[in-house]
Amino acid sequence: MTQEPDAVGAEYGAAVGATGRTVVHENAVAKVAAAAARSVPGIHSLGSAPSRALGAIREAVGPALSDHAAGVRAEVGQAQAAVDVTLVAEYGVPLQQLADQVRAAVYHAVEGLTGLQVIEVNVEIADVFIGEPRQGAKPGIEVQ
Repeated sequence: MTQEPDAVGAEYGAAVGATGRTVVHENAVAKVAAAAARSVPGIHSLGSAPSRALGAIREAVGPALSDHAAGVRAEVGQAQAAVDVTLVAEYGVPLQQLADQVRAAVYHAVEGLTGLQVIEVNVEIADVFIGEPRQGAKPGIEVQ
């Protein structure tokens, strides 16, 4: 049995004569941008040290409280968005190249998934993750 798509469903394409307004909130844009940034190899985490500490506390309390947009801030207008990403890079990754890759991934994801024009993506590399402290490491040297 074959079904004819109705005018509204049209396989989820644009409906003929459909009107209305779509609003994409800043939190939605920030989550899309965060997911895109996390997909780039060489990212250890998103956010600065204090925001990551707060995020760890949230996750300990309950996974439902975790902030999927941590480290990302978005400003959204009617048709445009600007995104700020703060991240911690893995040691050994060229930082400028990493920032360029994050910027490209965020542009592509936000424009593709939200339909908004991205006017800028600012990338702040807050820290570099060296590794966990080794047993017997000398105190006073903080390794994140």
